[in-house]
Parts: sequence; C-alpha cells; structure tokens
Amino acid sequence: MSPRRRVLLVGALALLGGYWLPGLGKQVLAGLWWRAQAFCDLQTVGVVCEPVRPLIPVLPGLFELLVLLAGVLAVWGAARWCLRPVRDLADPIADLGPQNLGHRIRRGGHDELGRLSRAIDDMMDRVTAGYEGQRRFAANASHELRTPLAVQRTLIEVGMSQSLTGEQLDLLTAQLLATNERNERLIEGLLALSESDQGLRSSTPQRLDEIVTTVLAAYADRAAEAGVTVESRLAPRVVPGERVLLERLVGNLVENGIKYNRPGGHLTVTVGGDPALTVTNTGQAVPGEAVAGLFEPFRRLARDRTNQGGGAGLGLAIARSITQAHEGIIAARPGEDGGLRVDVQLPAVR
Repeated sequence: MSPRRRVLLVGALALLGGYWLPGLGKQVLAGLWWRAQAFCDLQTVGVVCEPVRPLIPVLPGLFELLVLLAGVLAVWGAARWCLRPVRDLADPIADLGPQNLGHRIRRGGHDELGRLSRAIDDMMDRVTAGYEGQRRFAANASHELRTPLAVQRTLIEVGMSQSLTGEQLDLLTAQLLATNERNERLIEGLLALSESDQGLRSSTPQRLDEIVTTVLAAYADRAAEAGVTVESRLAPRVVPGERVLLERLVGNLVENGIKYNRPGGHLTVTVGGDPALTVTNTGQAVPGEAVAGLFEPFRRLARDRTNQGGGAGLGLAIARSITQAHEGIIAARPGEDGGLRVDVQLPAVR
C-alpha cells in the first residue's frame, strides 16, 4: 500500500474514532453509574452506600486517561506503519556510494516513493557521469603529461649516450624547449580550467566589445602569420563578469579559430545582443555529430588537429567552463564554409 493510502486510512480511522469514542465513553460511564446505584438500592435499610459512590466521580478522569494512552499508542503505531515504506527505502539508499555507482533502487509505481526512487536513480546517473568524467579527465591529463615527459627522457638519454656536435646539440635543445613549452601550456590550461570551475570571485559590468578589440589586437600577428583574415563586427555590449576570464574566453575562441583555419581563410568575430559573442572560422569540415565532443577536455576532431599548433585540447573545454561560470550558454555548429561557428550567450547587466 502506498504511503498516501496509508495516511488516508489512518486519518479516516482517527476521524471515526474521534466521532465514536466520546459517545461510547458516555455509555460506559452511564452503565457503571446505573450499576452502582442499583447495587445501593438493593441493600437493606440502614446500610450506607458511601464506600461505592466516591469511586464513581473518579471513573471519568481515569477513563479519559486510558483513552488518551490508547490514542497515543495507536498514533505511534499508525505513524510507524505509515513510514514503513520510507524505512524500507533506507537500506537501498545506504548501498549507494562511490564503490557502487552502478547500484540503482529501481522501485516501480507512480506514488510518492516511486517518484522519489526514480529521482534518486536519475541523480545517481548524473553523479556517475560526473565521476566517470573526472576519472576520464585524470586519465587523459596523465596521458597528455606522460607523452612529452617520455619524449624529454628519450632526448636526454640520446644526448648522454654519445657526444654531440654543435648542430646536434642545438637541435636537441630546441626539441627539449618545444616539449617543455607544451608542458607549460598544458599545465596552464589545467589551472585555468580548475579556476573557472570554481566560479567567479567577483562580478562587475564589462564591455565585451572592448575585450574583443583587445584580444584581436593581441592575436593580429599570429593571424597574419597563418594567412587568416580577421573581420570584427562589434556592437556595444555590457555583460557581468570578470575581465580576466572573459579575455580568456574570447582568446581561446580566437586562438582556435586561427589555429584550425586554412591558409587564406577567414575569422569573423561578432559582438551583439543575442548571442553576445559569435566566432566563426573557415577550416576543415566538422561533422555535426562530432561538435558536442569538442567541448570535452583533450577531445580533438582528428589526429591532424592534435599536432597542429601544439594544442592540448583544452581550449573549448575552458571556454565552456568560463561561460557556465558567467551563467551563460555556449554552443557550436559546423560553419557554412567549413570550420566551426561558436555562439556564446551571456546575461545582460541587471
């Protein structure tokens, strides 16, 4: 029986008892009084009935006390009976934990406990997804760090195993320096991702169009080296947030738009109302089903994207984290001329 029906049944019985017990009590007391009076009338003349009569006034209070105790016991038992399904649900919930993320209650029914069980199962699905995502993130980060460290170790062992000429030493030094720079970018990206996941320390009105102008000026030389034409369409737009994180958001999108573009391609950055920011580039075609995965850490479209520019695969993941910290929404879709279009919706200043 569902908890709702149990409570309704107990409530109905309580109403019936409240309506019926007072009349029964009066009948019982009246019967006792009549029996005591009849007993006195049957005694012989001159016999005093005082020993019997003083007991009668005590009976109403004693009877009410007994009824009260019986009511308390009945309510206590009814409460335990009503809450028994909740107690039965406690044991399956106690089995849930990090060591048993696959356990589910799977209780059927459309009553309150059934809906609660399904809500707990859905919550565990989300917790499991987050836990597995963190494990996958840690494994990917370890792999990303292990590869350049192994390369460094190999280069050092080669340099120590034989005497090198000046040209070979310069080449070895350049390779070690490039590997070290990749490690620095990876660690910097991991720190930025961690900081953005912690949320905003403060929120003040920021001119998004001015931030985009500053970022584009910083990446002008890199765009020229890559042969990418940058076009900006900036309208005044004020958003709440932290300037440093917003600069990192725009910088990551612009950097990806340049890095994964083609020679002679275009990069268009637009600031407007809704979405607040749009970054579109022309590059290799992006399958629609692969777009969502690009926002995952260390996720890249193809192997050639891995080696292009020495990226760690954290740019869009950091952009998503910063957008969520600003209570915004970031979405992407394949561009009309190849590449990717990324739209960022940010709240307006209240």
